[in-house]
Amino acid sequence: MARFEVLFYLLIPTFILIHLFASPYTKVEESFNIQAIHDILIHGIPDRNADQFFTANYDHMEFPGSVPRTFAGALILSGLSRPFVGLFSSPASLQLLVRAVLGLLNAASLVWFGTRVRKAFGQGAAIWYALLQASQFHVIYYASRTLPNIFALVLSTIALGSLLDAYATPWSSTTVPQSYRLCLYLLTFCGVVFRSELAILVGTLTLYLFATQRIPITTVIIPAGLGGLVIGLLCTVSLDSFFWQSVPLWPEWTGFYFNTIQGHSADWGVSPWHYYFLNALPRLLMNPMSYLVCIPLAILNPATRRSSLHLLVPLLGYVGLYSFLPHKEWRFIIYVVPGLTAIAAAGASWVWTRRGKSVLYAVLSLALLASVFLSFMASTTLLAISSLNYPGGAALQFLHTRVQHPYGHHFQVYFDNLACQTGVTRFLENHYGPQTILDVLEAQALADQKTWTYSKTEDPNVLLDPLFWAKFDYVLAERPEKIIGKWGVIHTVYGFDGLRVLKPGEPSDSSTTDESVTGDDQTLKELSVKIARSWKALETAFRERLLKGWWVEVKMEPKIRILANYDKWNYESKGQ
Repeated sequence: MARFEVLFYLLIPTFILIHLFASPYTKVEESFNIQAIHDILIHGIPDRNADQFFTANYDHMEFPGSVPRTFAGALILSGLSRPFVGLFSSPASLQLLVRAVLGLLNAASLVWFGTRVRKAFGQGAAIWYALLQASQFHVIYYASRTLPNIFALVLSTIALGSLLDAYATPWSSTTVPQSYRLCLYLLTFCGVVFRSELAILVGTLTLYLFATQRIPITTVIIPAGLGGLVIGLLCTVSLDSFFWQSVPLWPEWTGFYFNTIQGHSADWGVSPWHYYFLNALPRLLMNPMSYLVCIPLAILNPATRRSSLHLLVPLLGYVGLYSFLPHKEWRFIIYVVPGLTAIAAAGASWVWTRRGKSVLYAVLSLALLASVFLSFMASTTLLAISSLNYPGGAALQFLHTRVQHPYGHHFQVYFDNLACQTGVTRFLENHYGPQTILDVLEAQALADQKTWTYSKTEDPNVLLDPLFWAKFDYVLAERPEKIIGKWGVIHTVYGFDGLRVLKPGEPSDSSTTDESVTGDDQTLKELSVKIARSWKALETAFRERLLKGWWVEVKMEPKIRILANYDKWNYESKGQ
């Protein structure tokens, strides 16, 4: 492999890590796995009194969710991260560590897939694959996020790479490439353990390969399917029955039954049948040249048609069949993105190698380069906007930085629903003193030794009790008027509220940076003022000189208020 080709591959892990550090907090969809990873790393796994240990320490016992989810991804990621834990000084940095490990696992699978693209379509296609993949927003941004789909993406990408490898390997009726078995085995295992929708992809791939007489049933399909099913069931049932203390338990079957058979997935919203094709896939692929020009050219070109169709037909078949489920989210079909990107790369390479043969190819080649550049720019813009969607994490980080916490002083903090949904995790909590509570009887005694304790109960009866609120020093709340007692707002965290197109002469309304910092932290105030002035100067330069007065403004609105107990906070401030 040429050195310059490796440089293109390195774009993938580089941009994954950039997206991670630019947007370090998590959303509610990631909460189960990130909390589970925290509990495994910090509290460990019990070898006795498991039920009491989990009840006292683990988040999933108090907040189980609508259906149980597998601990498989959390356990694997915890194990891979543990050798590096000693290099970090705070739980908050451990959250970045575990997400970085997951991001690099996905990067490794995507890069390995790129080497299979090279084998199937040539070096030029591999380079274009790296450029197209690195410039996509959703795969790169979510590659480090602890969603079940992203755990499954690691193995599904390897599976599709194995499929490409098999297509590029000559074989006869007596020597079937092992890559076919590996592909079906990995996808079946993923469907059993992580995401049940992958069973549809297994089905479309199997039917397509059998129909084209590429693989036999008895020596490939049945052994691969049974192997993935049995190994997957042994892993998930034994593991999750232990962590959930419920025997036997198969989380993906429970989720499938709840969402699909009982129809509860529609409770989260219903989209039209064409949503994946007309909305989700164009957003996932990012670059319009990919699906409007490159993929069609790869199909029309005789040199790439066969391998392209072997990927395209089963992948689009999966998307088409899955479109019949009323509730749709782009992450349910993210597994097809590397495959479609590979086909687009084959088309792009074909155009690029002919750029000197005619004016048409030259124009298309320039359009390809421009589209990749614009995709990188659009992805960067989306990253900047997406990083503004985590006010809960930003509020908790500010609270820990703003409030002095000498050992022996005990602060109690309450998180409301929005704070928990937009970044608050156990990794971001500060605990001084014992980390592990051995059983329920010792819980209160050890909790008293901690500098901070936290609550996020949603019990409506508890939230109406004034005595409940009286014990807290601070509250992170979306709506302060719902908090009972005398409270003062010491800080407001703003969040993204959409975009607004400004016409020439229309004034900008982006003044929230200064207003969002209150209290007596002069250093933070000065920094925020400098940032606001720098952004204002940049806006003026671009808007007036280049865009003739037009501008797109990011609208921000107050999301989370940090409230201090009026009597406690006022008294303690006077005593400092």
